[in-house]
Amino acid sequence: MKIAFVHDWFTVNGGAEKVAKSILEALREADIYCLFDFFKEEDRLVILKRKSTYTSFLQYFPFVKKLYRNYLPFYPKAIESFDLSQYDLIISSSFAVAKSVKVKENQIHISYCHSPMRYIWDMKEQYIKDIKSPIKKKFAEKIFNTMSVWDKETSTRVTHFIANSNFIAERIQNCYNRSSTVLHPPVDTDFFTLGDNIKKEDYFIVVSRLVPYKKVKLIAEAFRHLPHEKLIVIGDGPELKELPQLPNTKYLGFVEKVEMKKYLQNSKAVILAAIEDFGISSLEAQACGIPVLALRKGGYLETVIEEKTGLFFDNQQISDIVAIIKKFNQLEEKFDPNEIREHALFFGEKKFIQNFKVEVNNIIKEKNGQHFIE
Repeated sequence: MKIAFVHDWFTVNGGAEKVAKSILEALREADIYCLFDFFKEEDRLVILKRKSTYTSFLQYFPFVKKLYRNYLPFYPKAIESFDLSQYDLIISSSFAVAKSVKVKENQIHISYCHSPMRYIWDMKEQYIKDIKSPIKKKFAEKIFNTMSVWDKETSTRVTHFIANSNFIAERIQNCYNRSSTVLHPPVDTDFFTLGDNIKKEDYFIVVSRLVPYKKVKLIAEAFRHLPHEKLIVIGDGPELKELPQLPNTKYLGFVEKVEMKKYLQNSKAVILAAIEDFGISSLEAQACGIPVLALRKGGYLETVIEEKTGLFFDNQQISDIVAIIKKFNQLEEKFDPNEIREHALFFGEKKFIQNFKVEVNNIIKEKNGQHFIE
């Protein structure tokens, strides 16, 4: 069997790319396809083991490295431009259009789905609302509606869906009317470990891309009402300049992974307010023995155990975040770093790779009676 691995794009080393790394550990001989690839060399080494990728015509569009989201209308044609007819097995890692590659009748296509495209399904109204120009707003509505029809139609190109959480399995059912099996993403528990300091430093932390749906601005605003508490925010993105400048908040922007781990290990707790598909960052914190204060929605319900590895708040509101921080301060001594880390170990990378191979082999065996991945 020849294998093709299709990922939407490689621009930053985020959660989906960490999953891609583990899948490629299981598929060592796979050829790699993506819409465009702007990985830095260190990311290429870690994620792709320096392997080259086959990219689409979007790779050569003007200013695509910065403005690739603006090229959304071209995504369908770009992903369908790949000729994968020589492959027996196609594995896609999809949060946008990777699952829509063209396949032939005798090919097996297994799609690891991080999420159906947020901006054309559940977050469409929010994205359109944020567009100021009436003309651009009208254009976006048309594009989103056209793409949602195409996205659903091309879901039939997938032989079998693997969802990254029960939350996403429900969304796959709702968007595509397709069932899926669930395999939680891997966490690098060898890298994210307990720190040396028994006593934590006196700050809360956010590690996130600074984009609106992550609700980092909301978290920062909560600290306006908590003048005696400190917040450190690690991450970069278009929302950075909009975050409130307060004496008790510190924005570090992008920091290297080793430094970020130290900040995590020394924090009191991590705060997470987005509706996440899964939320690897919550488990990276837990692998460091750090409690999580998370929104009681989405993937966090599958990664956080209330009053054992963290606490939940119910709404994306400043008052809820303020209240959960005050509650945590009363219960802080109750959280055991070793117990928190023990929970994170259930999501380790080696376990993911093993389970992924079993899942793929079961699908192949069901389709053609072969056992394929060793």
